[in-house]
Amino acid sequence: MSTKRDVHLVGSYPAAGASEAMTAAVRAAGPRLRTLSDGEVGERRNWVQHIIEGFRDHPDVELRRNGGWSGYDDRPVFRVRRGHRLTAAALDLGHARSAADGYAAFREIRAAHGLDGLSFQVGIPGDLDLALFSFGPAGAFRYRRPFREALAREIDEVARWGGRDVLFQLEFPVELVMVTTAPGPLRGAAARFMAGGMARPAAEAPPGSRFGVHLCVGDLNNRALKRMRTTAPLVALARAVLRAWPAGRDLEYVHVPLAAGEHPPVTDLRFYRDLAGLRDMPPDVRFVAGLAHENQDLAEQRRILGIVESLLGRTVAVSTACGLGRRSPEDAARALDRAVALADA
Repeated sequence: MSTKRDVHLVGSYPAAGASEAMTAAVRAAGPRLRTLSDGEVGERRNWVQHIIEGFRDHPDVELRRNGGWSGYDDRPVFRVRRGHRLTAAALDLGHARSAADGYAAFREIRAAHGLDGLSFQVGIPGDLDLALFSFGPAGAFRYRRPFREALAREIDEVARWGGRDVLFQLEFPVELVMVTTAPGPLRGAAARFMAGGMARPAAEAPPGSRFGVHLCVGDLNNRALKRMRTTAPLVALARAVLRAWPAGRDLEYVHVPLAAGEHPPVTDLRFYRDLAGLRDMPPDVRFVAGLAHENQDLAEQRRILGIVESLLGRTVAVSTACGLGRRSPEDAARALDRAVALADA
């Protein structure tokens, strides 16, 4: 089995600006990287929190319950005003604008470091995730469509100027948490239901668009929304996504969380056994193991990495479980260095 491993950066990084974030990444990981985001700095470091906060000033929306983001139960929840409608035309989610701003700096850094094969990574949240976190469980499916259409518009805009130089990373915490919460006998059905919606952005994207999938268990304030007891839920969801993926659209990797926020990976072998169910993943779809964590012994993580690769029968790429924007700059640098050390193991 080859030991040449890629390093994957999920998205956010705690830095003052995009150039600083990208420079830190390429200095640490350099040729190990295939894609690179702009670090999702500033208000984007907390994923979609700034989008949800923007509803405080939206003319079609009003606050139903306030919250200060100290935890998953302390966040604002909105509702559509009586007599109003929520439409995609009224949603400016900002991903295309941020991507355009970051792309110029990305090209300069790529050229300065001689990383000609590096592609620009643009994170795109799931429509169901945005709807649920904005409008709560009651509004999640009711208002999913406007978010889906708005995200499709932004993907189309970026694809027009970025072409094959851009890879869209589709990001799905809600879907994995729901599959994890489903009773065992219903897990497969839940995974298939979720996967249909997860694959739809790729099906609606311009031909030739490139994608990766980031499965997640949440990382608000570097804390997970849900911890898995086994890897069975992520295996079920990954398999369902692979089956639902549209023909003619490149799926380049599936990233899975093997750590959870401040908690490093589980050391018990039994946690990982279900990963053998992904041995038949297509060879051109990379498996990205989100296990790099700054608060665990390197030798222990090398042992876990060996277990994962043995179960899958392939060399994997290495990553953290989620973006690093919620960590301190010191911890983020340590986590990134750990990913590189594991890739070099």
